[in-house]
Amino acid sequence: MLAEKGSSNTNTTNPAQDPDQDQAEQQGHELAQFGAGCFWGVELAFKRLEGVVKTEVGYSQGHLPDPTYELVCSGTTNHAEVVRLQFDPSVCPYTNLLSLFWSRHDPTSLNRQGDDVGTQYRSGIYYYNEAQARLAQESMEAKQREVKDKKIVTEILPAKRFYRAEEYHQQYLEKGGGSGAKQSANKGCNDPIRCYG
Repeated sequence: MLAEKGSSNTNTTNPAQDPDQDQAEQQGHELAQFGAGCFWGVELAFKRLEGVVKTEVGYSQGHLPDPTYELVCSGTTNHAEVVRLQFDPSVCPYTNLLSLFWSRHDPTSLNRQGDDVGTQYRSGIYYYNEAQARLAQESMEAKQREVKDKKIVTEILPAKRFYRAEEYHQQYLEKGGGSGAKQSANKGCNDPIRCYG
């Protein structure tokens, strides 16, 4: 079941819990938010997808306004590391985004992806409208049939306020990451994504 309608109430006293009110920069485009572990590799994968016109990494779904990377990593804010992207649905249907999302991580792993452990690495689809919510739910049900005996732990919730991460995190792997070896963000590129070197 999807999140209750009341969860998008804007009369909250905590701005971090408000719905993400940002709009796509171009008419006809939409926003989407995904959490699938460390946001560096997830961002690069989405950036390579035809029809995705902008990506940015940040924090969402937590209870602290204006979180920093250090606070998010402390595990005290309940934020997820997310990628927010702007896409052109006439070129890239939302279902294409969902397919990439499921292929990029293990949705049966609770609060971890590989060696990255913590609630900030949880699996989540954060939707902006009811059509996205329905498609997300349908895709999760299909993925659950595929993985059979393992339970998917992905949360599907309304997109909450997005806090853009520090600038050094933006396009981190494209800029060279920690090793200085730049990775291609060209559309259609299928080079392996190296998150740590």
